[in-house]
Amino acid sequence: MSDRVSATLAKMFEEERIVFWYDADRDMRDTFEALALPGVDKVEIKDNEFGLKYRILRKEPDQKFLIYHHGPEPAMKDNWLLDVQLATAMFKADQAAIWVQELGIPTQYDTAVRDHMAFYRSQKRLDRLKQFEADKPSASVSDIRRKMLAVCTEADGELDTVVEALLEDLAFGRDDRIRVIERSGLLSFFWKQVANAYGYQPEQPDFQDFSIALFQSAYKRAIGEVGCLNGEALLTFRRWKNSRHNGQAFERLSEKYQDILKIPEDLELRDVRAVVSIDHFEEIDRHIIRAIVNAMSEQSASSVDVLKWVRERRQSHWYPKYADIYQAIACATEFQQALAGAELVMHSPADAVRRYSTSWFKLDQLYRKFLYHMQKSGQATLLSSLYESIENRYGTNFVLKINDLWQDQIAGLDEWKISGFERQLDFFRLQADRFRSKDQKFVVIISDALRFEVAEECMREIRSLDRFDAELTPMISSLPSYTQLGMASLLPNKDLEITEKGDVSSHALPTSGTSNRGKVLAMGRGEDRTKVLKAEDFMNMRTDEGKELFRDHDVVYIFHNRIDAVGDKLQTEDRLPEAAEEAVEDLKKMVQKLKSANFSNIVVTADHGFLYQHKPLDESSFSVADPAGDSVTTKNRRFVVGRGLKPADGFKLWDAKQLGLVGDQQVAIPNSINRLRVSGSGARFVHGGASLQEVVIPVLRVGKQRETDVSKVDVRIVVSGKSLISSGQTAVMLYQEQPVSEKWHARTVTAGIYASGDELISDKHELTFDFSSENAREREMPLKFLLSRAADEHNNQDVFLKLKEQIGRTSHSEEIASHRFQLKRGIKTDFDF
Repeated sequence: MSDRVSATLAKMFEEERIVFWYDADRDMRDTFEALALPGVDKVEIKDNEFGLKYRILRKEPDQKFLIYHHGPEPAMKDNWLLDVQLATAMFKADQAAIWVQELGIPTQYDTAVRDHMAFYRSQKRLDRLKQFEADKPSASVSDIRRKMLAVCTEADGELDTVVEALLEDLAFGRDDRIRVIERSGLLSFFWKQVANAYGYQPEQPDFQDFSIALFQSAYKRAIGEVGCLNGEALLTFRRWKNSRHNGQAFERLSEKYQDILKIPEDLELRDVRAVVSIDHFEEIDRHIIRAIVNAMSEQSASSVDVLKWVRERRQSHWYPKYADIYQAIACATEFQQALAGAELVMHSPADAVRRYSTSWFKLDQLYRKFLYHMQKSGQATLLSSLYESIENRYGTNFVLKINDLWQDQIAGLDEWKISGFERQLDFFRLQADRFRSKDQKFVVIISDALRFEVAEECMREIRSLDRFDAELTPMISSLPSYTQLGMASLLPNKDLEITEKGDVSSHALPTSGTSNRGKVLAMGRGEDRTKVLKAEDFMNMRTDEGKELFRDHDVVYIFHNRIDAVGDKLQTEDRLPEAAEEAVEDLKKMVQKLKSANFSNIVVTADHGFLYQHKPLDESSFSVADPAGDSVTTKNRRFVVGRGLKPADGFKLWDAKQLGLVGDQQVAIPNSINRLRVSGSGARFVHGGASLQEVVIPVLRVGKQRETDVSKVDVRIVVSGKSLISSGQTAVMLYQEQPVSEKWHARTVTAGIYASGDELISDKHELTFDFSSENAREREMPLKFLLSRAADEHNNQDVFLKLKEQIGRTSHSEEIASHRFQLKRGIKTDFDF
């Protein structure tokens, strides 16, 4: 006790020269006598009032005095030191008075202490309240009590933060904070504040009941109906829901209340358009997904609407959980759009390759991406009708159609060449001429079965890296389009020949396996230092080993096998979409590592492409009969190699010379996309034939830039009409100026309306701008802001809509856009929206 008295008095003497102390209960003399206050004279009133007055006012006008009286304060008419007392400070020695003085609050506010003594018995709570008072002194007893509520709940200060803290407790089955409020005698005050702020006024207030009412009112107001709580409640709800810190608590309560409030039943009566911007309950996302899938199956919603709905849901709290379903829907919709807009005609083999490599490949890509997201979502049953539609359209209306047309184009070819396009057989010579003629080193990554459309995605991923550029061109693979011949064609080659076992020799050397390929690569240019290695061996190299690889070699070939390793096995072929995604990520990392090892000339290519249809094939997809001949040395799902092969319906027959090979072997390729029957092998993922998907392979050239060439998209605030806010809400349009692309990256911002001094006076939105559409209207984001009650304090002033972006992973942000509004509301109310 004496320590606290001493500390309190010392603080008072920092501001006062004279302090009076009346010991009303006459039990503090020992404490008074034990006090030692540096620079302060202790004196006692003992019928010596006039002498004391003369001393403290005239004789020692600069000395500090603690004036003690052993007894109660005399009546005013009997108090001869009243004039001095009124001009100085009074110390009260009871516990409540000590706390009042320690807090530094005016004595007229001491009921905020005396009525809540249990609160102050915690030094931790007292210290926190002192911090609040130091930051902003209270102007009323209610101010102090509001701060006490914040201390009880470990909140930041305002009522909404108190409510958020209690919602967290409720979500996790705790009642610690509400019990501290109750023990502190603040419960009735809390409910009065809630009633005034949010309009919650039941006869028996209960926090769980309030919480349910909060969810219900927020939902009702969001769909344009009347809720039992006011607009300030909706604002508090939005702030709490949108905070990353509160995510788990929100999800727990939302899950519990959507059944209590019968949200699933309510949603059954509502159109998607009415709820597409709402995310208060997870069931809303489920409802929207089911409705979209049904609408697409029934063709009752336009592609434009579906893509718009999917874009809007990207801002939903639940989007990460359902991202793959939404992306599957988006890919399916874009596939349908692309197929509807595709002109599937060709006038020559070269025209076919040009059309495929500039636009048609996108249909293969969208189909694969749809399958990938459908599989990853784990919701194949939900998406089954959409899958059946996409599968049938892809197989019949695209793959079969273009390859039937393509078969007509190549049927008359007497040599496997497509005018205007490089051949795989010429790859090494062309690359050596390109780089080694200038004494430049280069590295080639051969990714087994890297189809053109997968390479195009890889190109975009690489171009999205800072200081990287990439260019993709098509090349025509050798026939048959299988690994052994494709790999041999990409090496320096001479006298390529398919052997009896289906292997391929070059320079009279075998070409299978890393060691053999290394020997053949060395045959290219005798003066070049060459190296062949597997992708995993390169990726396991240390940084210094990678730089040594560059230093000691002129030409490096790296063999990567992700897609073929998965797709070419019956047991795993259905995982082809996932393998393609992994291949893109592998190649992206490999290119980055090569750059770190000082390689600047990087070429990514493939031995062949592939056909893939996820649905097991029916009988019509298989050739009726195998070609016959003197001998068949190799048989695959998509080709036959032999001698003395006889022409057969449904096949095109090539001799070795026509294919740029040597020897007397012949190759029979089934027409279009037909497969041969081969026991024990998969039929969904195949290659070896002459379809566009198999023979149009990528040459992806990767280079480095000297300067940073990646930026985030710009976001602009668009306001129609006057920049005036005259009600409790305001609507604006945010516009993403550039489509997201390889060099223009997505941007995540927070948006809110702020008064001067950067005080937030509205709800705050976290928004991701990642629109990739070239259509400017599809990069617009309409947004509504609700003003808080704090906005009333800034009426008739300028306020600012600000977009802020987090700086790295720090707690700081920078302003990227701002718009000035005049706040001019005629009536201060929370009910004008």
